[in-house]
This record gives sequence, C-alpha cells and structure tokens, in this order.
Amino acid sequence: MALKAWAYWLTNSIGLLSDALESSVNLLAALIAVYALTVAAKPPDEKHHFGHGKAEYFSSAIEGLLVLIAAALIILSSLDHLQAPHPLQQLDWGLAVAAAASLINLLTARALKSAGRRFRSIALEADAAHLMSDVWTSVGVAAGLGLAWLTGEYILDPIIALLVATHIVWSGLTLIYRSVHGLLDAALPAEDNAGILRVLEKYRLSDGVDFHDLRTRQSGAHRFVSLHLLVPGDLSVKAAHDLADRIEADIQAALPGAAVSTHIEPLDDPASYHPSGPMPTEPTQRPR
Repeated sequence: MALKAWAYWLTNSIGLLSDALESSVNLLAALIAVYALTVAAKPPDEKHHFGHGKAEYFSSAIEGLLVLIAAALIILSSLDHLQAPHPLQQLDWGLAVAAAASLINLLTARALKSAGRRFRSIALEADAAHLMSDVWTSVGVAAGLGLAWLTGEYILDPIIALLVATHIVWSGLTLIYRSVHGLLDAALPAEDNAGILRVLEKYRLSDGVDFHDLRTRQSGAHRFVSLHLLVPGDLSVKAAHDLADRIEADIQAALPGAAVSTHIEPLDDPASYHPSGPMPTEPTQRPR
C-alpha cells in the first residue's frame, strides 16, 4: 500500500491511485480476515453447536463490499480526470516502485492461496484471489501508463483507471456471491459429494445396504455430512452400529475432518424410504 501510494505521489497518475486504493482495501480486508479466522477457530459451545466457521463468510462478504467502495472511489476520480487529462511525471520511477509492490503482492497471494486450500478457508482464499486480482490490475496499469508515456496520450490514464474499477467491481460481486452461497448452507462441491457416493456404493454392493437423504454442507473450514442408512432388518443393534461406524470412517477418509452423522433404518420397512425433508441429495430408494 505504501509503495503504491509513493508511486502515485511520484507520477500523479490516477491509474496508480486506483491501484493504491485497492491495496488499502486489501490491508483492511486482511485485518478483518484475521479477526474472522480467530472467531472461526473457536470450538463449538452451548450456543453454537456446529462451531463458528461461518464467521469466515462474513469476512468475505465485508471484503466484497469494501472492494465495491474502492471501485466507486476510483470511478469518481477517473471521471474527473477524463474531462481534464493532465501530463504525468516521473513515470520511470513510479512504475519501478509499483512493480516492486506487485512482486510483494504476488508472493503473498501465492502463500495465501496455498494456505487457503490446505485449511479449506474461504477467508484466506478470498484474500488470495483479491491480491491476485491486484497483481493483474497493477500489470494492466503499468502497461497502459507505459503506452501513455510513449505516445503522450495522457487520457489513457483515467481510461485505464476505469477499466481497473470495472475489474474490481466484478471481483467484489464474486466475493459477495460466494459468501451468500455459504451462508445459505449450500451443498459441498460436486467432487466431494461424488467421493461420498463412491463410498456408499461400495457398501451397497458389499453389504447389501441402501441409503437416502444424503445431505452435505460447509461452514468455513468445517464440512458436515448426514444420511439415512438402510440396513438388513435382522442385523443386531451392535452389528448395525459397527457397520455405520465403518461407513462413517470411510467417508471421513474421503473427506478429512468431516463430521459424519448416520441414521440407521431397517431395509425391509417401507416407512424407511420416506424422505425426512423436501430435497434429499440422493433420490429416495424404493424397496426391491
């Protein structure tokens, strides 16, 4: 942020000012993300039985709103400079300083992205995506300013800033969409659900069980799976429980850290096939 502000001070470029504004938003968003991750890491308690993982979605949504505010400020400044373009100064030094700032952002974004994937954290992934968009924004600004420097067409500076603002608006709306999606208890990604179904199909073939009402959701880094497990009616309670334990363990092996809950029902009872809710993930099976 400081380097990009310095680059703007050297050049008086509205394009570099837009870049500095986005970095300022990055800093504020990162501080919010740190707080959100601290809250999300708290264990379940009496008032929050499923933990505090959704705090990450609030962080991501706030970051998206901050991005949109930064875009609005850039647009207002750009429109003013579009009406009265002015010469730029010391572009060689300004672009060198901006390039150094972009390199720092690139290295930070790669580290955040790696950590976000490792810990399944939407807050870290959002921050990484935002920083990477900042890197590409800086590259675009530098290319445009280089062209303005060579041609003397200084009106390119506010035009570049408007393009940057458009890109930032898209990034902010994407973050808000992902946050709302998570807060609405969206199902796990298709590849995760497919892994669960592979485990269940294996037991369907080997142990003659069936299942329905498979439901999944994610709360920050925490994943939850629940399903109704239909077992042969002549199994003892212990045998059915042991079988359910094996299935839950295999699902957790496919989805490390997932909380898996099964409800055991007799396979030969027609009442077992009634769904417990309006939209089971796996179509309700019928007695064979």
